[in-house]
Amino acid sequence: MAGGEQEALQIIEAQLEERGIRKDIDVTLLYLSERNLKEVCDLGRFKILRYLWLNGNKLRRIDCILNNFRLSELYLENNELIDISGALGHLTCLQVLMLHNNQLTKLEEVVRELRPMQALRVLNLFNNPLAQENEYRSYVIHHLPSVELLDRKEVLQSERDRAWRMYEQEQYLLRETIAFGRRAEGLPPRTRSQDRHKRPSTIPEKDAVANNFDMPPYENPNHAVALRSVSRAVMQYSMFDWSKMPKAEERRLAEGSPELPQIMTIRFK
Repeated sequence: MAGGEQEALQIIEAQLEERGIRKDIDVTLLYLSERNLKEVCDLGRFKILRYLWLNGNKLRRIDCILNNFRLSELYLENNELIDISGALGHLTCLQVLMLHNNQLTKLEEVVRELRPMQALRVLNLFNNPLAQENEYRSYVIHHLPSVELLDRKEVLQSERDRAWRMYEQEQYLLRETIAFGRRAEGLPPRTRSQDRHKRPSTIPEKDAVANNFDMPPYENPNHAVALRSVSRAVMQYSMFDWSKMPKAEERRLAEGSPELPQIMTIRFK
């Protein structure tokens, strides 16, 4: 056992003795913060460990909790962590994770490691190099939908909607091109004002054509159709031309502000 791991083991044994704990199965929390530790011994012996403080040390990697599947809160802030790949993904019960003030640089890899944590509610990643990337917050919000508090700030529904539009562009475009409506159950009821100005009905004679009984009949069907087409209201439909917009990944990695989408307008009767 390395010197750092031996030091961590001595600290743990002293804590257990002070708290009168003799069985590993009774250990649910451990305080190993602010000890200048560079390594930590394997904590797999504590099968029901739920709360672990490792903040304020000099850890560059974390491989001491590979068998602590019941952890719900983990504090790793103020260390020197440069990579967490393969170290945390198995902690599916984790609800609180503090990783701020470290040296994490690869946003995609960090998020990929955290995605199995479906119960994660509180996450801190600020003061890491990865937090400087374009659209960092939107990327995390979209790929970790269970997070409710990110970097000490509540995740709003408007932020979730914006992230969805950015990273699910094909689905968003499909939804925007579909016209939604409601089927009318019969004709709308007449109002009193309409009843007062109701015109007498005119029943067309044989071989006469009209749009309805309130209009004068026409002997030529083409005249009736022409009148109907002129009286139709002009409809207008506008949408963004997303086909010329770069995808979210391209915008996040690109320098400068992306171009705004063009608006296409279609008019018809």
